[in-house]
Amino acid sequence: MSRLRVSPRTDERQPLYLQIQEHFKQLIYSGAIAKNDKFPTEKQLMEQFGVSRMTVSNALTKLAQDGWIYRIPGRGSFVSPDIVEKLAEDPVGVPAEQPRGKERSDRSSSRKMIGLVLPLLEDFFAIRLLKGIYTALEGTDYYVSIVLTHNCKEREKEAIQELTQQGAVGLFIFPIDAETYNEEILLLKLRDFPFVLIDRYLPGFETHCVCSDNRMSAQMAVNHLWELGHRDIAICSDIPASTITVDERIRGYMEALKQKGSMINPALIMADVQAADPHIPYHKHPLYEFIRTSQATAFITLNLRLGLYAADLCRKSGVDVPRDISIITYDNPSSALDDTPAFTHIDQHEEHIGAQAAELLLQLLTSKEKLPDPVRRIVKSTLVAGKSTGACAVLG
Repeated sequence: MSRLRVSPRTDERQPLYLQIQEHFKQLIYSGAIAKNDKFPTEKQLMEQFGVSRMTVSNALTKLAQDGWIYRIPGRGSFVSPDIVEKLAEDPVGVPAEQPRGKERSDRSSSRKMIGLVLPLLEDFFAIRLLKGIYTALEGTDYYVSIVLTHNCKEREKEAIQELTQQGAVGLFIFPIDAETYNEEILLLKLRDFPFVLIDRYLPGFETHCVCSDNRMSAQMAVNHLWELGHRDIAICSDIPASTITVDERIRGYMEALKQKGSMINPALIMADVQAADPHIPYHKHPLYEFIRTSQATAFITLNLRLGLYAADLCRKSGVDVPRDISIITYDNPSSALDDTPAFTHIDQHEEHIGAQAAELLLQLLTSKEKLPDPVRRIVKSTLVAGKSTGACAVLG
């Protein structure tokens, strides 16, 4: 399981290897690990933090150079007794943000942990979501501890258990893509534990949540393409259609077509299409055949990863975007909105979703009265026109 503790005041641009260093410096400083204690192996650290071997190696090398640890070839890394004794005499070399003595003790005891259970941390969607959370928590007595589940149901269960056992007073949960919700979330509700679901709600199971308007956003995508003359519009997802997010977007897609008097073509609804499956050569991928044979003139991809892959398949098959095929994807693939972004995309305003989730959880944690009913906040999406959509070359 990957776990990385992050304070709302942490510089989000700080390299991961530096964050790992600071994590272990704080453990050594606090006495949580003692002199000559053995560090986890590189493989264990890679899994714990969800990073590459090079990142772990850089972190350990720097810790050794600065005298925090010593390394024995073939045996591993250990806490340096010299640094422990030096810290006992005069706590130098500790991160500047760490208060000392009674001030440190008072602040540590007053700050409270909020857990964030997140499937992945690999794109700007997650970064913007975190930025919204951090902004809302700025100046409060709460910090965030992140656990990555790698979209695994069992790891999600373990993450919730770990965070609550370690003293989290509340949780943000971005549920994994699955047909059924995790029973551990049900237990949280039964215990009246404060938590907010992000980007999901669970049908038939009312909880506090903040999510985007999936149905309306899919309708916006269809309307945009329709106005450009497209009639054969495919919608693609790399997760099962039975998950609530995908289900709502497909419903919005179908409703938009019905409103225009268009027949629904089941062949153009492609769910559970894996992007860049290493076991399938690109020319055998189902999307490649769709693109090559012009079965659709436009694609709506329900996440950025699939949108980028569809564009790559177009390039490999000699199909021009947007002259031959138009693509709309969910989520902005760039770090900031350009004047004319490369992709026409559905902007879900992730930063606002994160801020709304944090504000709602703070309300649950600080209010003296329990909210009478679960709160569902919907953040409206917008369509941002970019370079990946254009007029249909063959009007249907």
